[in-house]
This record gives sequence, structure tokens and C-alpha cells, in this order.
Amino acid sequence: MSITRVDNQRSVLVEIEDQVALVTLNRPANLNAVNQSLRCALIATLEQLNQDPTVGAIVLTGAGDRAFCAGQDLEEASAIEWQQIAPWLTAQRAMYQAVRDLDKPCVVAINGVAAGAGMQLALCADWRMASPNARIGQPEVKAGLASIVGSYLLSLHVGLTHNTQMSLSGELINGQRAYEIGLITELQTADLLDAALARARSMAQHPATAVRLSKQRFRAMTQPGFDEACTAGIRAQLECYASGEPQTLMSAFIDARSRKGTKP
Repeated sequence: MSITRVDNQRSVLVEIEDQVALVTLNRPANLNAVNQSLRCALIATLEQLNQDPTVGAIVLTGAGDRAFCAGQDLEEASAIEWQQIAPWLTAQRAMYQAVRDLDKPCVVAINGVAAGAGMQLALCADWRMASPNARIGQPEVKAGLASIVGSYLLSLHVGLTHNTQMSLSGELINGQRAYEIGLITELQTADLLDAALARARSMAQHPATAVRLSKQRFRAMTQPGFDEACTAGIRAQLECYASGEPQTLMSAFIDARSRKGTKP
């Protein structure tokens, strides 16, 4: 048994035990929202674990009990200038690709909210576990952003009716509903993380070559669509930011949050 711990001040934590790496998004005060630090740390962590022969499977979760990942950090997103849109979204794409590129099974334990970038991270993995009262969705339109990459990833799991509902309403659905429409692989009413680790340990026992080649085939089948969606997403968000709507809406939300003295 080997255990590796990363300093709790880091935005991503790692523990390795019994061939399973537990990767924890570690910004609980911000509902584990994605910023540059978390994004870079997660990419580097997953690349390292993918090359580690002692790791047979990965569990991805969020710190605390409120959220897996509430999406893109709004303070970062609201400060983006149009000239930064392409490199910013390219970095976001690299984070999703790091999950897609894993040659080992990846189980996501959705503890609380998985919204926007958080939902998309989960959809890039192989196995999603959540409680019935988890909250999952694609709220980009409410922040003035087009639903492009998220709607593509949703299309790999649900039909157009549910995709349109989630992408255009921006509403979050609970874990039970997400399971019913095919977004969630498995519901857990208790001990979510323990169940996710058990599932990962089981998957880690499968022959590594067969798993790697199966995952490579899944990736090959979906990579062209993913690449096209990411390119279309840059074009769409450039137009959205040119309208000024995202900046206005996100700044208003941040101001309201500051007045309440909270950091959701």
C-alpha cells in the first residue's frame, strides 16, 4: 500500500492507496470552482497519475459536502477581456482533455453541486456516482454564456429534449433525475466516496491493456465532435463577451454575493 498526500493548501489533493488515486478539488470555500490554479494543478496531476504504474484507477471528487465543482470561478471569468477568450478557453479545454486522455478508469463522486465546468468535468469521466439530492446542470446561459461544449458533452449521454431543457433553461436537476435520464451511472444514498473508491478498486483489477484500448476507442469515436465543439465554443463566447452581457451579469452576481458576505 502506498499513500501520497498533497499539502492541504493546494488546489488539488492526491491520495493513493490500493491502486486507486483519490483526486480532490480543494477550493471548498468557493465550492471548488475552477480557476487557473486548480485547472493547472488538475491537468498536471492527471497526467502524472496516468503515467504512474502503481495507479490502476482514479476517483475524482470535491472537498467538503456542498459541491463537487460549482463551475468556472466567476471572479476570474468576469475579468476576462475578449483578447484572452481563446487562450482561456483553450486552457479549459486542456483540463477536460486531461480527463478524457486517462487510460485508466475514472470514477467521479459528485458530492453536492456539479454545475457548468463541474458537470462537464464529470461528463468527461467514465463512471459518475451521486446522491439523489445532488444538483447537476448547465447554467451558462444565466451568466450570459452560450452552452456549446457543455451541450456537446450532454449529447453523448442524453437526447435532444433533455439537452435543450438543461442548456437553455440553465436549471439544475437533482441526482435522481440525472440518473433517470442517463447522466449518472449509479445513485448512492450513503457513503458516496466509499462506494466510489470501491468501484474504482474493482475496475483497477481489470487487465490494463484491455481497459486502455477500450478507452482509446471511446476517445477516438468522440474526439472529432469534442474538438469541433471547443472551436465553436471560442467563437460563440467571443460574441457573447463582445455583447458585454457576461461581464455585467457576473459582476452583478459577485456584488450581490459580497453584500451577503458569502462565497458560493
